[in-house]
Amino acid sequence: MNTDAEIAETGEETPANFFNLTTSLLDAQAMATGLELGLFTLLHAGPADSETIRTELGLQERGLRDWLNLLVINGLLERTGERYRNSPAADRYLVRDTATYTGDLLQRRLFPALFGFTTSLRTGAPHDGSHFMEAVAGLDVTRQFASQMDHMTEPLAPHLVAAFGDWGRYRSVLDLAGCRGNMVSHLVAAHPNLTGHVLDLPIMARLFEEKAAERGVSDRMTFHPGDFFTEPFPPADVVMIGHAVIDWSREQREFLIRKAFDSVNPGGALLIYDRLVSGLADPAESVNLKISLTMLVLTRGGTSCSYEELRDHATAAGFSSVTSRPLGPFDTLVVCRKAPAA
Repeated sequence: MNTDAEIAETGEETPANFFNLTTSLLDAQAMATGLELGLFTLLHAGPADSETIRTELGLQERGLRDWLNLLVINGLLERTGERYRNSPAADRYLVRDTATYTGDLLQRRLFPALFGFTTSLRTGAPHDGSHFMEAVAGLDVTRQFASQMDHMTEPLAPHLVAAFGDWGRYRSVLDLAGCRGNMVSHLVAAHPNLTGHVLDLPIMARLFEEKAAERGVSDRMTFHPGDFFTEPFPPADVVMIGHAVIDWSREQREFLIRKAFDSVNPGGALLIYDRLVSGLADPAESVNLKISLTMLVLTRGGTSCSYEELRDHATAAGFSSVTSRPLGPFDTLVVCRKAPAA
């Protein structure tokens, strides 16, 4: 029989390894239970000890502290002595009846879809047969979707402002499927020379107006309602596709990049940023692979995407140079430059 030291040295798998992988599901379930019970909403009012939480939520003592401590380890709660409070992120996104709440989106759409993962692998279709945006068409959940997208783009905004050094020489930027304009509003606020444009579905128009007003850039931002597969793209010096290429099939990505080429003014650029993967099963890409696999259960054709694929599409479309660089811890920025007019 192998000793623990021998197993550690050889890397041999044991039943314990598989058990640990299986119980990692409890990380997600612990958060889901917190949403279902209203834990984060309760703690929004202030810190509480486990006995107060038990009484307020109608729970038993058994397992309670372990559940709360797991949420602390996972960054959703913070603990001081015997009292628990929401982490800043949980307080912003997991508290009911707030403008930035995303809990219904997770509970009603993402969690059920992930439980349909096996079926989606067999059929190649999303969990309930509908594309993600069709399923969140109600404005209440659409707002939560927009908040979730803001949560993903907010930390990237300063990186994008810094990573692309040509903002000062351009006058206009168009964000395709730009949701309510969070990223563009950052760019416009940082560069007074820019006007910002967003093309997205009509259901985002009201939320776009709110975001532009919140950032104080309403006079320099314009919303263009429409489906980017069917509507013509407004011309712009810089066109962006952010967190949208893995939502679609390889053929659809190629179509969008060709269409974007026609929209970019001569001498301008197409910027694409997303959770790209290499296809080499690199452990460093674990987070991005999971994001790609959520596209399987949420969209009709979304697949993982590599830099090489985007480079080939952009070159075929006519862009004169294509380069890439990291953007934050998980994203890749692909810069596709269009030659100046002759």
